[in-house]
Amino acid sequence: MQSHLIIVAQVLRFISTAALWLAGSGLILMTVFISAQVFMRYVMNDSIVWSEPASVILMGWFIFLGAAVGIREGYHLSFDVLLYFLPKSVKLILFSISDAVVAAFGAGMAWFGAELALSAWDVKLPSLGISGAIDFMPLVAGGCLIFLFSLERLVQRAAGQPTARFGEAEPEEA
Repeated sequence: MQSHLIIVAQVLRFISTAALWLAGSGLILMTVFISAQVFMRYVMNDSIVWSEPASVILMGWFIFLGAAVGIREGYHLSFDVLLYFLPKSVKLILFSISDAVVAAFGAGMAWFGAELALSAWDVKLPSLGISGAIDFMPLVAGGCLIFLFSLERLVQRAAGQPTARFGEAEPEEA
């Protein structure tokens, strides 16, 4: 069982790293597109029509991929003041409830994002000439990754493996 968990963790670590690199690349590419748009508009007095919608699509990708990686690494928002006063067993239950809620949220993002993508499948984005479903693909991919990464944390905790992520480490004793 432990060997299977290790293999799955390695695969998910690879997926997480790839998502982080894609998110970073999207951020850089969006910056290039917007910079080119500003240069063309204000220096050359000619606008690039596709740069803004392409940048918005890229922004969706790097936001949702980055959020999913943040879930896996435990860097998402949390309110930890109460955790300093609770016993470790109660903390683990609360962390598990939190991960289950986040997993459900990710599944909902993927499901309803897919419904939105299917509803926009036949719509063409005028400046890009591609399907409107592309606008919702980051929501689907990010939701799937959030679900997978939250599920990984739940399984690791259930198997007794440490999930030493931000917020789960024991507060240092004074």
